[in-house]
Amino acid sequence: MKLLFIINPGSGSHDINLKEVISTHFESKEIEIELYELPDDCSLDKIKAEISKSKADRVVAVGGDGTLKLVAECLLNTETPIGIIPAGSANGMAKELGIPTDIELALDLLEAGKLQKIHVVKLNNEVCIHLSDLGFNAYLVKKFDTLPERGMWGYAKATWHALWNHNRMEVELNIDGKTIKSPAAMVAIANATMYGTGLKINPDGKLDDELFEIVVVKDYSYLEILKIWLTKLPFNPKKIEVFQTSEVKISSKHKAHFQVDGEYIGKVNTVEAKILPAAITVIV
Repeated sequence: MKLLFIINPGSGSHDINLKEVISTHFESKEIEIELYELPDDCSLDKIKAEISKSKADRVVAVGGDGTLKLVAECLLNTETPIGIIPAGSANGMAKELGIPTDIELALDLLEAGKLQKIHVVKLNNEVCIHLSDLGFNAYLVKKFDTLPERGMWGYAKATWHALWNHNRMEVELNIDGKTIKSPAAMVAIANATMYGTGLKINPDGKLDDELFEIVVVKDYSYLEILKIWLTKLPFNPKKIEVFQTSEVKISSKHKAHFQVDGEYIGKVNTVEAKILPAAITVIV
């Protein structure tokens, strides 16, 4: 077996030499490995070329959700399995799939794990494997990217700033021929169930069905989210409303902050989302 590791050297806040850890782990194993560090001028074409050249049996994303998103885009609708080594600031998809946060255990899983087909969501020109949103959290992601601190402390500072500086939106959802209008602090397009922080925004989400969820947070209802996180009681629909669909168009009167899998995209008026069933294969 040959494994190609796509490593994001800028992921996370750790001081681990990822290339050294991976190389040492496989020294005594009959597995061929190839290590590719993402360059500063990284592009999908460059990663695709590296994957094609390596002829690896499995491709491993070493980083956070953004790194996994890049690899997934390169291997969309192929049979090449994707491994995950969680080494980012946020590793939401790894948590979702039960991938160990311990790097050595995650490396063991690349051989011993089973293969699972999951869907992704196409959003405008982006692919979402985990969670994307419009509004408050996307603004938070934008702010977080500008801070020198990473990890939970940086996230807490970004959250505090966002609470004081972000305004609610007026959104319109077009789902199955129906139009729904609502004020919203944020609108999540949820492929998975929870953010990398562990906060569960979409308790009914499944990665291997043919639906995703639209979660409309009508106000800054953190107590409501905390309630379902701790008690598993349903959301109060007056504060948070959830819609299941395979396709949606979301419009905002004014341009809203937009992020996909932890990567800030910019401000948009419209997001069109459509499910791509069984689009990638992951090792779990």
